[in-house]
Amino acid sequence: MTWRRAQMVLLSAQGMPVAKIADVTFTSADRVRDVIHNFNADGFDSLYPKYKGGRPKTFTLPERREVKKIAKSRPVEHGLPFSTWSLAKPADFLVAEGVVDDISHEGLRILLREEGVTFQRLRRSDDLTLSAARPVSPSVGCSPGTRCTPISRSWTTETSGLGWPSAVS
Repeated sequence: MTWRRAQMVLLSAQGMPVAKIADVTFTSADRVRDVIHNFNADGFDSLYPKYKGGRPKTFTLPERREVKKIAKSRPVEHGLPFSTWSLAKPADFLVAEGVVDDISHEGLRILLREEGVTFQRLRRSDDLTLSAARPVSPSVGCSPGTRCTPISRSWTTETSGLGWPSAVS
């Protein structure tokens, strides 16, 4: 952590011995010596870590752009026999087209979320009397008095068989 390295350097500048700095910062004396040595050699730049941790990103910027472009297009534009994308379909398509070597649907979901692309859409009730009688709420996309539930990554409105909203439990 940056503040811990800065604390080690500050305590050293105040004349505290390395063993005491190690006790105060809950680290080893060797680590304290490394931090002080790096600070003496590189200055304040040594306080900021040069690593980010975790696995590096596996997709280049051109690959990310192509993935985003394909995700925002319609499957029929690519000669595919379906009208909408799911997460598995574009993942398979991207690998088949050679855009990426391999991508899971979860990896695709994360990449698209980072790029600001979502696949959620609204499915409304088939009951015309309910849709015609009540205005659609712009905040949720469901008619007031109905219960909206997530079903297969999209929203649908539940109604009872009589055209009235089902009871919300």
